[in-house]
Amino acid sequence: MQLSSLTALSPIDGRYRGQVQQLADYFSEYALMKYRVRVEIAYLLFLAEKRFFKLPAAAVRQLRAVESNFGPEEAARIKAIEATTNHDVKAVEYFLKEELEKAGGAAAREWVHFGLTSQDINNTAIPLSWKEAVEFEYLPALLNLNTELRLLATEWKAVPMLARTHGQPASPTRLGKELMVFVERIHNAVELLLQIPFTGKFGGATGNFNAHQVAYPKKDWMALADEFVEGSLGLQRQQFTTQIEHYDNLAAQFDAMRRINTILLDLCRDIWSYIASDYFKQRTKKGEVGSSAMPHKVNPIDFENAEGNLGIANALLEHLSAKLPISRLQRDLTDSTVLRNLGVPFAHTMLAFRSIEKGLAKLVLNGEKIRQDLDDNWAVVAEAVQTVLRRESYPNPYEALKELTRGKGRITKETMHRFIDGLQVSATLKKELKKITPESYTGVNPEW
Repeated sequence: MQLSSLTALSPIDGRYRGQVQQLADYFSEYALMKYRVRVEIAYLLFLAEKRFFKLPAAAVRQLRAVESNFGPEEAARIKAIEATTNHDVKAVEYFLKEELEKAGGAAAREWVHFGLTSQDINNTAIPLSWKEAVEFEYLPALLNLNTELRLLATEWKAVPMLARTHGQPASPTRLGKELMVFVERIHNAVELLLQIPFTGKFGGATGNFNAHQVAYPKKDWMALADEFVEGSLGLQRQQFTTQIEHYDNLAAQFDAMRRINTILLDLCRDIWSYIASDYFKQRTKKGEVGSSAMPHKVNPIDFENAEGNLGIANALLEHLSAKLPISRLQRDLTDSTVLRNLGVPFAHTMLAFRSIEKGLAKLVLNGEKIRQDLDDNWAVVAEAVQTVLRRESYPNPYEALKELTRGKGRITKETMHRFIDGLQVSATLKKELKKITPESYTGVNPEW
């Protein structure tokens, strides 16, 4: 590990850097410069396309090259300009003017950032980087995780398992179905997330196209802005804004992600409990240590790490969704520093996805323990027996089974069969009741 990683203040840029370093392309200071440059270039080319001015072909090629080849060297140049301007977006504007001049486009210098305020760039660059991070990183990782979960559910589809409600033995279920509960929950939550549009603000200093309209009063600036934001950037333009976007849709996405994280947190705790109950063993890796003192231990650390990262992510997402939609009057600066932290909960969430996948890959079914647990809890077929007796109009079946099982010691197969033998019912019905076992009494589920 490099010294810079060892001295990083955040574990995202320290201990876990290797696992999430690809996110720097969306959320770092360098990435913000890259996306600002991308928006500024797209806007300049859009204005040229609409014949506000002529842009030499060499200048167009130069701008395309800057966008395609933007790297640390270009970011350093912008940072050097910012040292003088003390304004990050203005530094991007000056950088692009320099690039224009290199290719004979000096006459177009003042069309860079024409009529805009900084937030027209920030509130399109940041939503664009967020959109691409969600589409290229978050959704593929989450859908892959859900696919892995579905594959395990299919593998263990037929495995009967004791259910527990309130932590107590309850009507048996199937292991595959219990995993499908989470598969369905994640799928539904993703569908809700996908319904939320990625939006941006683009309307001048206070959202009214003041500068645009005074310069070109006969132009339909709202239509032009809609065309640019939607056609060139792939975002939906908010129609009524202050200097900044209102962040309501971004907040809704944070809330949707937080809900998905909560579902995964629930999954982690359930799997942890199954491991604690010895329903699962875990594959070991040569050389690994589970405890510094107890050599035998194989701890469920992947699910614990995921739980911790999901908790941190949700705390930050909750703050982001509560804070960003609030800004004094036409704008205050509190959104600026908060927006720079979008990558932190995103990274913690991605770390959690990786940990869960790693943990799921280690699981080894302990069928013997699951069967033993079922056999040790014959009381759970009491529901089945009393329900069949109700069908036959047997008097007070619930009360009879309650007297047999509730608060009593261990109920065995023999205990239940003695009870059935003592019932005043036909031999055929007794035979039917005796066919009910904890392993067979698992109900029905949809196919998957």
